Amino acid sequence: MSQKFDVVVIGAGPGGYVAAIRAAQLGLKTACIEKYIGKEGKVALGGTCLNVGCIPSKALLDSSWKYKEAKESFDVHGISTGEVKMDVPAMIGRKANIVKNLTGGIATLFKANGVTSFEGHGKVLANKQVEVTGLDGKTQVLEADNIIIASGSKPVEIPPAPLTEDIIVDSTGALEFQSVPKKLGVIGAGVIGLELGSVWARLGAEVTVLEALDKFLPAADEQIAKEALKTLTKQGLNIRLGARVTGSDVKKKQVTVTFTDANGEQKETFDKLIVAVGRRPVTTDLLAADSGVTLDERGFIYVDDHCKTSVPGVYAIGDVVRGAMLAHKASEEGVMVAERIAGHKAQMNYDLIPAVIYTHPEIAWVGKTEQQLKGEGVEVNVGTFPFAASGRAMAANDTTGLVKVIADAKTDRVLGVHIIGPSAAELVQQGAIGMEFGTSAEDLGMMVFSHPTLSEALHEAALAVNGHAIHIANRKKR
Repeated sequence: MSQKFDVVVIGAGPGGYVAAIRAAQLGLKTACIEKYIGKEGKVALGGTCLNVGCIPSKALLDSSWKYKEAKESFDVHGISTGEVKMDVPAMIGRKANIVKNLTGGIATLFKANGVTSFEGHGKVLANKQVEVTGLDGKTQVLEADNIIIASGSKPVEIPPAPLTEDIIVDSTGALEFQSVPKKLGVIGAGVIGLELGSVWARLGAEVTVLEALDKFLPAADEQIAKEALKTLTKQGLNIRLGARVTGSDVKKKQVTVTFTDANGEQKETFDKLIVAVGRRPVTTDLLAADSGVTLDERGFIYVDDHCKTSVPGVYAIGDVVRGAMLAHKASEEGVMVAERIAGHKAQMNYDLIPAVIYTHPEIAWVGKTEQQLKGEGVEVNVGTFPFAASGRAMAANDTTGLVKVIADAKTDRVLGVHIIGPSAAELVQQGAIGMEFGTSAEDLGMMVFSHPTLSEALHEAALAVNGHAIHIANRKKR
């Protein structure tokens, strides 16, 4: 006899596990299915984010930045050190321990909230049934009043650079290098490529990033993207725009990459090559032919604004549906769906999902860019403030970058906050909170910000929108 649940969640990543926990908190009998096998040979909860994405990459980014600071910047504080060395296996081991602790924590949360966990592959059948194929190959069918599909995404592979065991790798493989490659190639100048390229460049690798597009960070505000390109280039990333990879050849533990750019066909040889050209939804053997769930033209599960699929009672969230592939987007969709299943009128503001690139300086934004707004015919006022004028940034010897606030010229409502600089990921959230409640630039300017803080840069940028900045010269006076 099959087991019956109010909610069955397929996938225990940042969307799935959050949806399962929230559904259980709301009194719904909930099950969550996960098949990912971690490094210890056991099913590991947390999805790409916790296991091979957000968390482990940030661990390496933090370790590599501390190494770079110790080697190059401590003297400005009067700190003298001997020879600074990096133990790469130890760094990778620290990362693995962080992952282990967090993934284990989800299992504890499941137990605490009464979520039933199934290990294996979940498949949506007709009539809201879910087939679970266990690790031993045995199958069982779960009956569900509601299904939440949170199967996530995986790295895109490209024919010109097929993955090998240790020379040509995807983002997962790039988290496991046991030594610093002398020459490292990265295909793709997106979030993943820039973050992973930064990690190994800080540790001494000669890094070349090959980006097919002619424009750098097209989703970011142009002023921020221009500053980012200048800064990252200065840090040692050789970013080649308009470079389309056409082939690769692995010989003697090296790979020669062929690509075309404005100068024609080029070749370059690397010790390691990271393929970071994006991610695609995981839908393999996920939907039975008669499940009724439909995919859109790009292979994503079709959903409406509330993540409903074409089948009543079946939802899909996170990377497997439209929109940005971001862990926090998936998590909030999971909460929204769980609450709607429980009868609440939850909704999500897709216009205010922050985006972050965890290079150093960090790059973050929320809302629309100046270019988008002008393209829509919206008249705007813009205020900027450089971290070079921030007392707190000076004290920390971390003054690269700026804060940019964009407001409607007629209503003064803030329409975008864009930052490159120290703690940009944290600062942009202040902008997002304000924008959620319809803040104006004047509102932000009238608030009291503690001193000295990096947050004051946001305060001054908001003041600058209307020519009222105190600690920089204003473009206009009012």
